Amino acid sequence: MGEFELLDRIRARLPRPGPQVRLGSGDDAAITVPGGATATSVDALVDGVHFRREWSSLRQIGSKALAVALSDLAAMGAPAGEAYVVLGIPADLDEDGCVELLDGIAEVAEETGTTLAGGDVTRAPVLTLAMTVVGHAPDPQNLVTRAGAQSGDALVLTGELGGAAAGLLLLEDEARSPFVALSATNGERMHPLISRQLEPRPRLDAGRGLAAAGATAMIDLSDGLGGDAGHLARASAVGLRIDGDALPIEGGVTEVAMSAGRDPLELATSGGEDYELLATLPAARLAEATAGLETQGTKLTRIGAVVAGEGVEIRLPDGGLLEPRGFDQLG
Repeated sequence: MGEFELLDRIRARLPRPGPQVRLGSGDDAAITVPGGATATSVDALVDGVHFRREWSSLRQIGSKALAVALSDLAAMGAPAGEAYVVLGIPADLDEDGCVELLDGIAEVAEETGTTLAGGDVTRAPVLTLAMTVVGHAPDPQNLVTRAGAQSGDALVLTGELGGAAAGLLLLEDEARSPFVALSATNGERMHPLISRQLEPRPRLDAGRGLAAAGATAMIDLSDGLGGDAGHLARASAVGLRIDGDALPIEGGVTEVAMSAGRDPLELATSGGEDYELLATLPAARLAEATAGLETQGTKLTRIGAVVAGEGVEIRLPDGGLLEPRGFDQLG
C-alpha cells in the first residue's frame, strides 16, 4: 500500500465540500471562509481503548469516530462544518480496509452535512483515528458553553440513558449474551443496545434546538451522566440536583445490568458513551424546548434543577443518594 495511492482513493470518495470551504483536501492546507464564530474540537479513538476490531466492522469504527467528535459540536449548539482526519494505520490493515474506514466516516459526514476537508495518514502500532471537527455560528452568543447555568434553571436530558453501557456488557460477555455484534462477515442483525455502543449518532439538531430555546449551559454525555454533570456544575459554579426516579432508562438496560450483577441506575448514570445532551435552561422555556425537540423526534426529559452551591446529587426514590460517577480516560 502506497501513501499517495491511498490518499487518491480517499479523496475520490469524499462528499462535496460545504459552502465555507474554498479549498479542501489535496493541498498543504485547507482554506475556509467561515465568518462569524467557530467552535473546534479534537477527539481520538484507539483500538483496545475506545473500540475493538473483533467487535466492529471497519465501517462502524469510522462512523463512530466522526460521530463522537461531532457530538462535542452538538453540545455547543453548533452545526457541523468541517472535519479533519488523522489515520494511524497498523501493519495488518490493508488499503481496502482503510477505504472501508473512510466509507464509515463519509456516511456520517453525508448525514450531518460535514465536509471532510483534510487530514493525514501514518503508520501506527494499533489502529488510531484522530478527528478535528469545526462548527460555525453567526455570532459567539449563538454557541452554548458549560459555564452559563443559573440557580433555578431546569436540568434536561435528550433521549435515554444506559444503552451504550449495556451494549458494552453484552459485547464483553458473549457466553452469557445471546446477542452478537454485526461484523463484516456474519450479517446478523445487531441488538439495539449493541447498536448504541457501536453506531452512536450526534445530537446536532437537538443541540441547535436547545440553543435556540435559550439553553444556558450544555454538555454531551460521553463519560457518563454523573461525571459530565460534574463538569457542567464546576464550570457554572452551581449545584445540580438530579431526580433518579425521573431518569429515562433505555429499554433492556435493566435486564442486562441485573444479569451482570450491576445496579441498573448506577450503570445508566456512570457507563458513558450515550452521547445524549445534558442542558440547563430557564424553566419558562422548558415547554418551548420540549415541543421543538419533539418535532425532530427527540424526547426531552426534565431530570432535575440547578441550585445554589456546588456538586451533583442524584437522589434515589427512597431518599438516599447515588454517588455521581463517570469514566476517566486516565483512571
